[in-house]
Amino acid sequence: MEVEIVASLVGLAGLAIGLATGLAVRVSERAQRTVTPATHVSGMPPGIASVLSVLRSSAVVVDAEDRVLRASSAARAFGLVSGDRLVVDELLAMARLVRRDGEIRETEIQVVPSRLRARAEGRWFAVRVAPLGTHGLVLVLAEDLTDMRRTEAIRRDFVANVSHELKTPVGALSLLAETVESAADDPDAVRRFAGRMQIESVRLNHLVQDLMTLSRVQGDEPLPDLGPVPLDEVTAEAVDRCQIKASSKDIELATGGTEGLRVRGDAELLVTALRNLVDNAVAYSPEHTRVVVSTRRCDDRFVELNVTDQGIGIPEAEVERIFERFYRVDPARSRQTGGTGLGLAIVKHVTSKHGGDVTVWSKEGSGSTFTIRLPLLDPPVPAALKTAREATP
Repeated sequence: MEVEIVASLVGLAGLAIGLATGLAVRVSERAQRTVTPATHVSGMPPGIASVLSVLRSSAVVVDAEDRVLRASSAARAFGLVSGDRLVVDELLAMARLVRRDGEIRETEIQVVPSRLRARAEGRWFAVRVAPLGTHGLVLVLAEDLTDMRRTEAIRRDFVANVSHELKTPVGALSLLAETVESAADDPDAVRRFAGRMQIESVRLNHLVQDLMTLSRVQGDEPLPDLGPVPLDEVTAEAVDRCQIKASSKDIELATGGTEGLRVRGDAELLVTALRNLVDNAVAYSPEHTRVVVSTRRCDDRFVELNVTDQGIGIPEAEVERIFERFYRVDPARSRQTGGTGLGLAIVKHVTSKHGGDVTVWSKEGSGSTFTIRLPLLDPPVPAALKTAREATP
């Protein structure tokens, strides 16, 4: 009897163990079925998301069905990705080729958003596409090259413009030298051509000096040896350097405004910038007119230098471009006056180096006013602070 009871208990225990084992196996299978699809959907190998988040390039991960699993904010901002799709056809074609043969591909592409296609050149990218893992994932990295290409284009244009500007006086000097040699027996002709050679050499010297000044102020490096600069002295020096040219056209150079204002900067560069404005005002003004240079405090932190003329003015369509290097509103007139086309570009970069800006108001036939705005060196002390300082023993 006891044997039968023991056998029954053993049988019940075995049944319970079997049921528990089956239940555990089923729960395990269900858990595996639940976890496995999630891993497959994400498709991202461990740690990849962290790596992509620190990359400087625009990063996009595409799955086997061309869906975007992950895209950086830059990739979306540049228009490479929309929703969960890679919208640039060249990138999508490269991703499919890489998924097919597993080879890494590199190229450069230009991306123009459709809404800007009619009026924009788009952005350039250096693209690298590579396989990621073993589940058909593809990594697309795009580095923005737009600024670099723009800088290269500016450099090429600058070299071409400098070569063109140098060719004119150098060619004139060469031709005048040959003429002087052939006219050696005619003293009047020699003196006349020698005078022309001197004019061309002066123009060449001005161009070289302007190029040197521009190269100094257009870089990112801060200006060394900055100190207090009285604007009264800057104004007087700039006007004095233009006095002879103004007198030859019977143009009056007048100064006025607030006295005693100071800024922090490079005195010689500020004189050069203001002289360029005054020189332009004289060059583009008719005879028997007036050019006024004035200073004023526009608020508690900034001061303005204004150069006003009664000249021919600037067409409205040209105002936005006059600060470009070698850009001339009237090329023929500029060459007659000996201009290099760099004066306003120098003004722009000098004021920027001093933490300011330059603006222009102009109307054809009525003249122009150029305004240099600079930070004031000695801002006024607030009344409350001044009272507190005086009360402090």
